[in-house]
Amino acid sequence: MKSVLFCTIVLNLLIISSASVPLQSCSNGDRISSCKDIKKYWPNSSSKNYNIVYEGEIRNVYCNMEELCGSGGGWTRLAYLDMTDSTQNCPPGFRLYQSGGVRACGRATSSGGRLSGSCTSVQFPSNGINYSQVCGRVVGYQYASTDAVYPGNYSGETYGSVIRPNYNDINSYYVDGVSITRGSPRQHVWTLMAGLLESSNFTLFNDGRYLCPCSQGSPQNSTLQSFIGNDYFCESGNSDANRDFRSILYASDPLWDGKGCGSLEGVCCAAPGLPWFNKMLNTTTTDYLELRVCADQGTQDEDVPVSYYELYVK
Repeated sequence: MKSVLFCTIVLNLLIISSASVPLQSCSNGDRISSCKDIKKYWPNSSSKNYNIVYEGEIRNVYCNMEELCGSGGGWTRLAYLDMTDSTQNCPPGFRLYQSGGVRACGRATSSGGRLSGSCTSVQFPSNGINYSQVCGRVVGYQYASTDAVYPGNYSGETYGSVIRPNYNDINSYYVDGVSITRGSPRQHVWTLMAGLLESSNFTLFNDGRYLCPCSQGSPQNSTLQSFIGNDYFCESGNSDANRDFRSILYASDPLWDGKGCGSLEGVCCAAPGLPWFNKMLNTTTTDYLELRVCADQGTQDEDVPVSYYELYVK
């Protein structure tokens, strides 16, 4: 059953939500099922929580009524986390990092080493809201030896000569970073990657193999997964002058904000929209969104914990 909320009802619900807005061009036959509908009929509505009805139940949702991702207001928020708020906790299954004043949520602890990858996931239902675009932003941090979407075995092979099965599998740990997908089977929305270094090549190799695909001199752009395409952000938080890494959380440089970028990351940090990503779908859907923190090695070797996210649909 679709969300059904007629105008004669929604006015009372808006009052319940402490919204004082004028009613415009709304008749009893019109259905109010999302923030977009509220914005349509009450264009002066402010960004705040509103009540809508889905399958006979009142649901409280946050509506952003300002412009996001180049599109006017009426965005329904499906997901929100802000770990700078000490009252907020990581989603179930995620592991808390605390370092340098940063609180962030990473993968569940995994055993094994070099090739023992994993993902930790949280899903966000749409509650029946139809949408055709996704707008969001994520803040994460590099832990240790992340290398974006390196496809090989870390055995010194010629770059591109070895492509591991997980690399081209959207259901697997295809990235050191964050994967955002919708529905089942998973369909790609956006990928947020963490490269190894921001200003230099790794000391053992001089071919840029562990740098972001968008970094100067990186070969990762030549093997980038087709399901990702251009729908990604990538950055490193590691500016090590010795062209190496340490097993620490690089807490001084949050990722995917377009700031604190190294000399090789000019293109990465000039990506349109940063820090917001915008995915226009080729369909209208009610799919849930899923956010996964992934890496292709064990958590003692690398991770990309997140400290903030907000995901909107319209």
